[in-house]
Amino acid sequence: MIDTLDIEAPARADIEAAIGAGSAALAREQRADGHFVYELEADATIPAEYVLLRHYLGEPVDAAIEAKIASYLRRRQSPDHDGWPLYHDGAFDISATIKAYFALKMIGDAPAAPHMARARAAILAAGGAEAANVFTRIQLALFGAGPWEVVPTIPPELILAPRWFPVHLSKMSYWARTVIVPLLVLCALKPRARNPRGVDVAELYSGRPARLASQAAHVDRRWKLFFEMLDRALKAGDRLWPAALRRKAIARCEGWVSERINGVDGLGAIYPAMANSVMMYDALGYPPEHPLRSQARESLERLLVVKDAEAYCQPCVSPVWDTALAAHALLEVGSDAAVASAHRALDWLGPRQVREVAGDWQEQRPGLRPGGWAFQYNNDHYPDLDDTAVVVMAMDRAAGRRGATDREAIARAREWVEGMQCADGGWGAFDAENTAFHLNNLPFADHGALLDPPTADVSARCLAMLAQLGEEPDSPRVRAALAWLEREQEPDGSWFGRWGVNYVYGTWSVLTALGRAGIDADHPMVGRAVAWLKAIQNADGGWGESCDSYALDRKAHQGAPSTASQTAWALLGLMAVGEARSDAVARGIAWLIAHQADDGLWGQEVYTGGGFPRVFYLRYHGYPRYFPVWALARYRNLTLANAERPDWGM
Repeated sequence: MIDTLDIEAPARADIEAAIGAGSAALAREQRADGHFVYELEADATIPAEYVLLRHYLGEPVDAAIEAKIASYLRRRQSPDHDGWPLYHDGAFDISATIKAYFALKMIGDAPAAPHMARARAAILAAGGAEAANVFTRIQLALFGAGPWEVVPTIPPELILAPRWFPVHLSKMSYWARTVIVPLLVLCALKPRARNPRGVDVAELYSGRPARLASQAAHVDRRWKLFFEMLDRALKAGDRLWPAALRRKAIARCEGWVSERINGVDGLGAIYPAMANSVMMYDALGYPPEHPLRSQARESLERLLVVKDAEAYCQPCVSPVWDTALAAHALLEVGSDAAVASAHRALDWLGPRQVREVAGDWQEQRPGLRPGGWAFQYNNDHYPDLDDTAVVVMAMDRAAGRRGATDREAIARAREWVEGMQCADGGWGAFDAENTAFHLNNLPFADHGALLDPPTADVSARCLAMLAQLGEEPDSPRVRAALAWLEREQEPDGSWFGRWGVNYVYGTWSVLTALGRAGIDADHPMVGRAVAWLKAIQNADGGWGESCDSYALDRKAHQGAPSTASQTAWALLGLMAVGEARSDAVARGIAWLIAHQADDGLWGQEVYTGGGFPRVFYLRYHGYPRYFPVWALARYRNLTLANAERPDWGM
């Protein structure tokens, strides 16, 4: 049931002014070739690892860049717990703190400096370097700053295993494959960092051994015990592998990486895989000038964000995602200038459709033609369903003015999305049927993010796309998707957000799909979600949610101060199911108008993007730019234009 307004709705002039200022600011940030790309910021680990990589390779010191990265790292140190968190105002994370400390010491910060002493004390109080996660233990071992014995054994022979074997690369997610394959070579060869300054972090060790703490949500005692016993057996027999078999395995890993090296955009187009590929080539004796190694190395430089006083390294870049979402916002604004800007964005997106490369997803879907879009500038082996659905919906929205320009691209993408639906009715991000949950019990999978199962947000996006393209509500694939989403709804009425923080993101995604699929507002699924969103609205009219909501001991919405992006998500979700004239929406719109800055944009330092729940979070600098504009324009179009349900796309 739709609430009636019991407060004064924002004035039309204020709404139009906010939309005009926001859309103009957005258009000014469009690149000359039509695309949008914003900074994508993670925690301290990526810039710290970048510093360590340069010293690992023994490269000449770039004092200017190192000084700026040091300034960035020092600023990010928490004044509350003296360490480094995984997100803005987050709790102490020992692995991030170890890496930040190591990088600062490598740059030249004295261990006796107050900020270093505080960090060291926090590390030791938390168990010392012994309590680090797997990837930090590997980083330390590569520098001779930690023992290999505490690193779970991952033999390169894994790449030779048959598909029926319980542990197989094809059963892992795309990001896990690209990170692990070059790591197989490094863990077999155990190279030593050049480390010209001879820096170590012996002072971070407490002298007390510590077990790995898993972040996985699917821990099974039996599988965990089995893999722990297997790890002990592999450690005992590590030197017993036939030399010819090991050479074959390493060569297979090398070939696998080289086939997917992706030019100057890097292996998997994500920092950890890219850095591991550089170290792998170095360990195999490739000289710096070798094309494969030099391309891999250059890919990392392209991730740097260098400013006047600070610098940091991004985990990847997000141009396709940013461009598609900005296009939706501009199409919603609807002015001639905004639409023209959106069309230039779509012109840029069109040629980036992956049509030729049969990526790793074909392991599960042989014969399916490629037709998706990747997240980054180039990543043809790894297009994703989320980006593809968002691009297609923007192209379809613009078809009224662009005619048949994008018709073939839309058809190819639809074919691919339909073919990637999982047997249970949902969609994963990059692969189909990537649900071997027992693998999250592997010792080296302590991050708990080895897999790419269907998620509510991606499944909802794919469903919304199909509905927008005219898929009948009673078609088998729509019925299967709706049934999957209904099963996934939380008891409180929300949906878990895998790729955005968190339940607000997931619930927005699903409500948009339900509205697009024509699900009535009085359906229990919709009613419970609407009631939940209204119940968690902040007193100031906005919405906020902390990354703490992913914690294994919480796993529920954790309130936080209102943010521009999360407020916009809640508003878009509510408006998708007939709530445009509700009191909650009016108050949310008022919050956006009140918090718009003089430049037409919204400030937001907090992290509202998801990388890996409980392990890795993202601050999308574009989110507080295009989402609020989108929500404001949608509100105007639904309430001031007296439209029931415009052709709004997602």
